[in-house]
Amino acid sequence: MVWILPVLAGLALAGSASGAEADVIKVDIAKMVYLPATVTVKVGDTIEWTNSDFLAHTATDRAKAFDLNLPPGKTARLVIGKAGTISYYCRYHPNMKGSIVAVAK
Repeated sequence: MVWILPVLAGLALAGSASGAEADVIKVDIAKMVYLPATVTVKVGDTIEWTNSDFLAHTATDRAKAFDLNLPPGKTARLVIGKAGTISYYCRYHPNMKGSIVAVAK
């Protein structure tokens, strides 16, 4: 199972004690697709979805660990807490699919 920690957009992330900084991996939503559809991240990284479409979308984990609403023009973030693979989709448009591959640091 992969642990996900939701982070409110606009909040700064504190640095880790080891001094290593987490990356922010950006996923754009445009023309009814996640771009890129698959991202590879490290544990502790943040994924940031931005909805560039004129329709509302979600980023919803199939295992129900997260369900982010993304109105048009809005952004949402998640911090990845554990290694593993996550499959997610849009609840409003189930044909929209994406995946996150999280690897240990």
